[in-house]
Amino acid sequence: MRVFVTGATGFIGSAVVQDLLRAGHTVLGLSRSDAGAEALASAGAEVHRGDLEDLDSLRSGAAASDGVIHLGFVHDFSRFQEVCQIDKRAIEAMGDELAGSNRPLVVTSGLFLSPGSVATEDVEIPANYPIARVSEQTASQFAARGVRVSVVRLPQVHDTRKQGLVTYLIASAREKGVSAYVGDGLNRWPAVHVLDAAPLYRLALEKGPAGARYHAVAEEGVPLREIAEAIGRGLKVPVVSKSPEEAAGHFGLLGFFVGADGPASSALTQERLGWRPTQKAGMIEDLDNMDWSGE
Repeated sequence: MRVFVTGATGFIGSAVVQDLLRAGHTVLGLSRSDAGAEALASAGAEVHRGDLEDLDSLRSGAAASDGVIHLGFVHDFSRFQEVCQIDKRAIEAMGDELAGSNRPLVVTSGLFLSPGSVATEDVEIPANYPIARVSEQTASQFAARGVRVSVVRLPQVHDTRKQGLVTYLIASAREKGVSAYVGDGLNRWPAVHVLDAAPLYRLALEKGPAGARYHAVAEEGVPLREIAEAIGRGLKVPVVSKSPEEAAGHFGLLGFFVGADGPASSALTQERLGWRPTQKAGMIEDLDNMDWSGE
């Protein structure tokens, strides 16, 4: 299968490209820079120049492929609503191109925070959910238009270099000289190793029926206090608790997330796709094995 991948040079995207190539697929990777194009070519992928706001490029990439994996996103939380609209227009451009073909379109979403319960794949993200990316809702409309749409919901994706939102907590701790959590720190963030997340995208592409939702979750919930303690060990800074009232001032745009409890399950994903997390390292182990001197 010839697969068009947006975000192909990113942290998760580069792992997905490698997984697709190993499985025998051909990859057409989106790149906006010469460095990204060189990295894709070196990996054995074809290069498609453009970016998420170049809708003509997205349409032509989708048109030239047997399926699309959409991983690209502008990670600027200071203008979250604006970048969600960029994401929306990108999905609509590719979805329009795929309409009526029954070709797969796999999009990326975040996990729904459901305090007091473990979120499952069958839970729909409410339309008025304040921190949701619009990718899931935008893509769903194309299932009725002859596109085999599926959604991969991501938790904190980690290795020893990056860890999703935890990367921003590390930057905050480095800047402020303390590693902080909120309240008792028992609120949980689910996590997955990047090398486990990558094959889930391929399985969704190959097998996912229209309208399917999948959770790339290996650890249902890692307590934030444990994450903060691992950051404290790595940076050799004190670990402190902040009250909910102090969270916004200390964490800035991450204030809402840092105090949120959001455990999630991948039991249905594993049952429906046969996906199994195989990486031995969990979030805390990867944090403990980071090269903190180079940060």
